Amino acid sequence: MALGNAHCVALRRMVGDEAALTAESDLGLYEYDGGVDRARPEIVLFPASAEQVSEILAYCTRHEIPVVARGAGTGLSGGAIPRAGGVVLSLVRMNRILEMNLDDEYLKVQPGVVNLDLSIALAPHGYFYAPDPSSQRACTVGGNVAENAGGPHTLVYGVTSNHVLGIEFVTADGEVHVSGGPEGDLPGLDIRGLLIGSEGTLAVVTAIWVRIMRSPEAVETLLAVYDDPEQAGQSVSDIIGRGVLPIAIEMMDGVMLRMVEEATNAGYPLDAAAILLVELAGPVEEIREQLPLIESICASAGARSIRIAADAAERALLWKGRKNAFGAIGRVSPTYYVQDGVVPRSRLPKVLGLIQEIARKHDLTISNIFHAGDGNLHPIILFNARKPGDLKKAEQAGEEILEICVAEGGTITGEHGVGMEKNELFGKLYSPVLQEHLLGLKCKLDPAGILNPGKLLPAAQTLSRFENLVATQ
Repeated sequence: MALGNAHCVALRRMVGDEAALTAESDLGLYEYDGGVDRARPEIVLFPASAEQVSEILAYCTRHEIPVVARGAGTGLSGGAIPRAGGVVLSLVRMNRILEMNLDDEYLKVQPGVVNLDLSIALAPHGYFYAPDPSSQRACTVGGNVAENAGGPHTLVYGVTSNHVLGIEFVTADGEVHVSGGPEGDLPGLDIRGLLIGSEGTLAVVTAIWVRIMRSPEAVETLLAVYDDPEQAGQSVSDIIGRGVLPIAIEMMDGVMLRMVEEATNAGYPLDAAAILLVELAGPVEEIREQLPLIESICASAGARSIRIAADAAERALLWKGRKNAFGAIGRVSPTYYVQDGVVPRSRLPKVLGLIQEIARKHDLTISNIFHAGDGNLHPIILFNARKPGDLKKAEQAGEEILEICVAEGGTITGEHGVGMEKNELFGKLYSPVLQEHLLGLKCKLDPAGILNPGKLLPAAQTLSRFENLVATQ
């Protein structure tokens, strides 16, 4: 191995033999995430404490060994892929809720805690944790912090950064620091905000204080069915234009909803061209006023039918379809490529039309599922990786979709991160001068450039010193 046996022995000693993997059959499990790229690590370490993370990072900095922190590997932009080989630092053993404070409404958790486990632990006390990525049954809070993850309910509740009060983190030199905490904002620069969404390129997070919220008094979920996707898009604009702000507005086109329904039996009509899932939460009186208004708006926009979930079980079934959408695709296509662009809500109808033009141009099927309320699109490109040229076509289509998003006043990611999938598009958003400033900031915190090289910033800026390692992959 390029890393060398001596380094592997030293690193194994830091965590114990039972918490390190070097066999090729094991390493193959850590060469991919939910995206389409692959690169194999040379060792996988499972630290159990901030002290072990500190020792590992200090050693790797001294010897210029690349390190990629990893949660559950559910990311969709290549963020957890060891592009330059080296070490994958899996944080799944650090999976405890360290403190639950209901009086001050926060939790302190380790980065390997599964997102959904927070709400499960809080439910008996009448609280919940708001950020809810579709992968919340598997994804970790540390991974959510790295990507600034969102979910269907971001329209009102916001993304991860809106719910993180503080973080404990280890810089590349092995120093342990804290920014924020139970009290939230502190005087001075917001280092916490700087690190959230930095995709593991600046530090490794080892503990997180998160804000928790009281469970709403009432929740109602509405399913609206359309024969024309543009009617569904119009409903979204009209709902928000009337001053109603649901906690979620999700849209699926006909291609997607049929795949989902056949896999989950969620109750979606197979002959529809689009559906909207609209959810309201809050005081009973407020929902009683808003629900008829939303029904009227959807009907006026052309909804052919509108159904309100009768109880919690039916509501869970409707959301089961949405949350399991990506998994349902496997029944139809052997592989798929998920994109994550953002456009202003008013541009949604135009951009959806342009996406279908791209599908025809490349002879691909592209289905759409997205957080319609905040214009966060997830076009899903179906392809066959075993068919020569298909992956290249899918990647080209994905790049064209993101370029359209930027051209229409949007951006290249809403919640999945930049990773290694989109970092060459960084120049579409940031000038060369600003990119240099961002690189300078990384160099201050990570002078040896070991932390997740080849991610976020254009690859040439952070991979050059590892060219020899990359050549061995």
